[in-house]
Amino acid sequence: MSTAKPKHIGRNISRIRELKDMKQEALAIAIGTTQQSISIIEGSESVDDEKLKAIAEALGVPAEVIRNFSEEAVFNIIGNTYNDDSSSIKNYNCTFNPLDKLIEAIEKNEQLYERLIQVEKDKAVYLEKLLKEK
Repeated sequence: MSTAKPKHIGRNISRIRELKDMKQEALAIAIGTTQQSISIIEGSESVDDEKLKAIAEALGVPAEVIRNFSEEAVFNIIGNTYNDDSSSIKNYNCTFNPLDKLIEAIEKNEQLYERLIQVEKDKAVYLEKLLKEK
């Protein structure tokens, strides 16, 4: 006889939603319901499959992830991934130069600004042309 308690689907939804930094209200809007309904669902031990699929889609995870979610597994993954041992060298640095990204953004803004100026110049020429015709 198994003494394992059944998964609490509502609690799993709540934890995944929190890990994704999503409010109940945002989830409610995403699936077309109210925040109160989400609160009730998160308090429920089971959720019907259709609602579960909609919630899973809104959270961006498969329904099976919600059904089988385990905080212990999440902490095991984190614990096995992060190692503070200085003898084990890992590179967690950026794979790009942030200054290059900043320069790219500035150049894009300059190009956009130049296009906007050109549009304004074209508009002025067009308006002058209309005035001359009258």
